[in-house]
Amino acid sequence: MRPILFVLAAAVCFGTTGTAQAYGPGAASSSAVGLTRIVVGGLLLGGVACWLARRSRLVPPTLGRPQLVAVLVGGAGVLAYQPTFFAGARLNGVAVGAVVTLGAAPVLTGLLEWVLTRQVPTRAWFVGTSCAVAGVALIGGLVDGAGQAVSAAGLAGSLGAALSYAVYTLAAKRLLADGWSATAAIGSVFATAAVMAAPFLLLVDLSWTTSTSGVAMIAWLAIVTVVIAYVLFAAGLRSLSASSVSTLTLVEPLTACVLGLALLGEQLSAAGWAGLAALLAGVTLLAVRR
Repeated sequence: MRPILFVLAAAVCFGTTGTAQAYGPGAASSSAVGLTRIVVGGLLLGGVACWLARRSRLVPPTLGRPQLVAVLVGGAGVLAYQPTFFAGARLNGVAVGAVVTLGAAPVLTGLLEWVLTRQVPTRAWFVGTSCAVAGVALIGGLVDGAGQAVSAAGLAGSLGAALSYAVYTLAAKRLLADGWSATAAIGSVFATAAVMAAPFLLLVDLSWTTSTSGVAMIAWLAIVTVVIAYVLFAAGLRSLSASSVSTLTLVEPLTACVLGLALLGEQLSAAGWAGLAALLAGVTLLAVRR
């Protein structure tokens, strides 16, 4: 049960991302926020991983060609996730952007895991994920009467983020399967992403980072939604399949939706509320079966 609780706690942290951006400086673009989050958060997470490795005096993890490829591919996936997620959230709203991304992520993760490892997801995963994705569709306005119209560009951004999520989740899972610790696996992937992202900071406006709201937003995104969230995420991923973890993290859009309704004035129709119930039922089913 503990790995499930770790993943659920991580998902709640993830769910605050869009709301934190909404409370941040208006001048901060989606690309600038995403890049800043990954550079600051990734370097912090890498530093935490190094500090824990020295303190625990563990044997260094195996670093052969397969592990190096996993780190690089995972880092690229993390880097691609940031701007696509924030673009989807900005164009379609915090609630819709988050639920579309995380609604598609379990399906894509399950399919990729199936192809790469020949590990067929369980029947409980199929049922729970189908129920949760149906709820996501209702909340996100993908059927008639479920709320606001969906921007095609925003939808493409959210789906791109979902694919990126699937890639770096499976990369981290590969490192864990090779005997890496949770912090070493996720820390190396995110530190790599931070190094990859750093040059792109020269291409975006960072003037907003000197404001009080800008500093507060960066601190929250880096510490809560990267360092704390992904340490918990990796700890749960060690004992659970990547497909199961992706479905459990649908608590993220549930959190984002609740925050959007409570703090940002976003609204849902009756179908949207039914979607929330379906999403929660799907996640609960998978957790109970585990």
